[in-house]
Amino acid sequence: MSEKDIRQQSILTIRTLAMDAVQKANSGHPGTAMALAPLAYLLYAKHLRHNPANPDWPNRDRFVLSAGHACVLQYAALHLSGYDLSLDDLKQFRQWESRTPGHPEHFVTPGVETTTGPLGAGFSNAVGFAVAERFLADRFNRPGHEIVDHNIYVICSDGDLMEGISSEAASIAGQLGLGKLVFFYDANRITIDGATSLSFSVDNVGRRLEAQGWHVQWADDANDLDQLDQAIEAAKAEHERPSLVVVRSHIGFGAPHLVDTAKAHGAPLGVEEVRAAKIALGADPDIDFGVSKEVYEHMSQLERGAALEADWNERFERWSVAFPAAREDWDQAWRGEPKPGWQKALPEFESGDGAAMATRDAGHKTMQALEPYTPTMIGGSADLAESVRTEFPGAGIFAATHSGRNIAFGVREHSMGGIVNGIALHGGMVKPYGSTFLIFSDYMRPAIRLSALGRVPVVWVYSHDSIGVGEDGPTHQPIEQYMTLRAIPNLWFVRPADANETVYAWKIAIERKDGPVLLALSRQKLPVLDRSSLGAASGVERGAYVLWQADKAKPPELILIATGSEVTVALEAAQALLEQGVASRVVSMPCWELFEEQSEEYRESVLPSGVALRLSVETGISLGWQRWVGDRGASVAIDHFGASAPGDELMKRFGFTAENVVSQAQALLARVS
Repeated sequence: MSEKDIRQQSILTIRTLAMDAVQKANSGHPGTAMALAPLAYLLYAKHLRHNPANPDWPNRDRFVLSAGHACVLQYAALHLSGYDLSLDDLKQFRQWESRTPGHPEHFVTPGVETTTGPLGAGFSNAVGFAVAERFLADRFNRPGHEIVDHNIYVICSDGDLMEGISSEAASIAGQLGLGKLVFFYDANRITIDGATSLSFSVDNVGRRLEAQGWHVQWADDANDLDQLDQAIEAAKAEHERPSLVVVRSHIGFGAPHLVDTAKAHGAPLGVEEVRAAKIALGADPDIDFGVSKEVYEHMSQLERGAALEADWNERFERWSVAFPAAREDWDQAWRGEPKPGWQKALPEFESGDGAAMATRDAGHKTMQALEPYTPTMIGGSADLAESVRTEFPGAGIFAATHSGRNIAFGVREHSMGGIVNGIALHGGMVKPYGSTFLIFSDYMRPAIRLSALGRVPVVWVYSHDSIGVGEDGPTHQPIEQYMTLRAIPNLWFVRPADANETVYAWKIAIERKDGPVLLALSRQKLPVLDRSSLGAASGVERGAYVLWQADKAKPPELILIATGSEVTVALEAAQALLEQGVASRVVSMPCWELFEEQSEEYRESVLPSGVALRLSVETGISLGWQRWVGDRGASVAIDHFGASAPGDELMKRFGFTAENVVSQAQALLARVS
C-alpha cells in the first residue's frame, strides 16, 4: 500500500470508528469526528511529540479537545496511536464505568490532558498549559540544555468561540505572546440548532483573534493534508504569538444525506446512514469497528514515542548532572510539593492588646512565608492585587518578555479560573492560584466546578467575604455564595475566623493533592484570638473544633457554631450567656467538608448528639445550616441582599451582634423550658 493510500486508509478508519462507536452507544456527536479525521491523523501520526506508553512524559506536547463533544475523534486517535485504550473501550463509548465517557475526562482516559465539554473550558485550559510551559522553561532551561520545550495543540469549535471565556482567554494569550499555542478552529458553520448564520454570522473569528495578537492562517479544505501540514509547520515556527488555523470542514463528511446539516452534530447517524456513509467513503459496510493491521502499524506511535522520550531522557540526565540543585527543585515541583521546612516557616500571629488583622492580610503574610518553599507556585488576581493581597512582592510579573510569578489576569475571572486549572494540569507547578472578591466567584463558577470534578490541586483565594465589605453595597456582598460553593462536590470551602486560622487554612490548601481548596477571607480587621483559653488554631485542619466551653466537665446547654468573622461574635455572646447562667460551647467550623471527613467519634466530640439546642452564626443564607443545627436549632443568618453602609453598621442592622445572638439563644432555650 502506498504512503498516500495508507494515510487515507487511516483517516477512513478514524471516521468509521467514530460512526460505529456513536451508533453502538446510540448517543454522541459523530459529525465533527468525521469532518476532522484528517487533522486528528496529522496531529497524532506526525506532529505531536508524545509517547503512548508514557502519557505523563513531562516534555510531551499537549493536545486539548476544547470541542469536547467530539471526544470520539480523540478516542479513535488515541487507540490507533497506541495508548492504553482498546477497541473494546471504544465499543463501550458512553457506557457505565467506561474509559470512553461522553466528554473527555483527564482522570479517566489515558492521553486526555484535561476535562472538557463545557464549551470554552478547554480553550482557557490550553492557555494555562502554555503559561506553565513558558514558566518552567524560563526556570529550568539553561543554555544548551533545553529540557522544557513543547507545544500545546487545541481543536476548538464555533461553540467555543461563541462563549465569552474564549475571548477572555484569547486576549490574554495574545497579550502574553504565548507562541507555543497552536489552535485549530473547526469552521463547519453548523451548530445544534442549525446553521451558524442563525447566531454567529457577523463574527470573523480569524480577524478577531488577529486583533488580539494572534498569528492566523486559513485552510479552506479540511481534507487537504498538504495544506493542513503546511499550516501546522508555519504555526510551529511562530514563536512570538499564539497561532490559529481556521479550518473549513464539513460536518458529517461522507454521510450522503446528513453532511453539512445539524442532524450530523449531536446524534447517531442511524444504521442506514452509517452504511451509506461507509459505502460512499470506500469502507466495507458490513464491518463494524474494523481496523486493518496496516493501519495499526502505520498509526502506532509507540516506537517513535519511545525514541523521542529516550532522547529527552538523555538530555535530561546531562542537565541533571550539570545542574544538580535545579534537578532537586524539578523533582520537588513535579511531585507537587513545597520544599522541606515550609511548615516551620509558617507565621504565628500574636494576640492581645487589641491585636487585629484582616484575614486577607494574614493570608498575604502566609504566602510571603511560603514563597521560598514554593518556587513554581504562580497565580494572580482579576485586576485586584491590591485588594485581595495575593501577590508575591518582588517576584516579577508574568509577561511576554519574562516569566514572573505574578500573573496579571485582568478583569477576566472566568478565563482566570480555566487558565489556573490548565497550569495545574500541566504538571510541575505547586499550587497555582486565582483570586478575586468572593462575590465574583459567580463569574468563574464553571471553572471552580471543573477543578472539583477533575480533582485539580489549585487554590481559589477570595477576599471581601461578607457584608463586612460595607459601602460597596449589595452588588459586592456575598450572601448565597457560601452555600452555592459548598454545594460543589469535592471542593473544600474554608472560612477562617482569625489570622492564625488563616495560616492553617493555607496549610490545608498546600497539602491537599486530590482537589481544590477555596479560601474565603475578610476585608475588615478581625481580632487575633487569644488562644490561651481557647482551642488551638490547628483545629482548622479537622474542619471544626471546640473553640471554647463554659464548663469542660459538663455537657453544654447550647452550642454556638460560627465561621469567619462571626466566630468572635459567638464568643462574645457565649460570655454574655454565661453571665446569665447559661453554659454554652462555641464551635469554630471553617470547613464543613473537612469536618465531614473526620471520624464519627471526633464529630460527636465536637457536636454531641445529646445537645440538641444549636445556633449557627454566619453572614450568609440560612439554607443548609439545618444539617448542623438540627430540627430544634436555629440560625442567625441573612436571607436577603445586603446594603450600602459601613460594615460595622451592617453587622448591627442585620443582627450579627453578641446581643442578638444572645437573644436568639434565649429564645431557643425558652422553647424547651
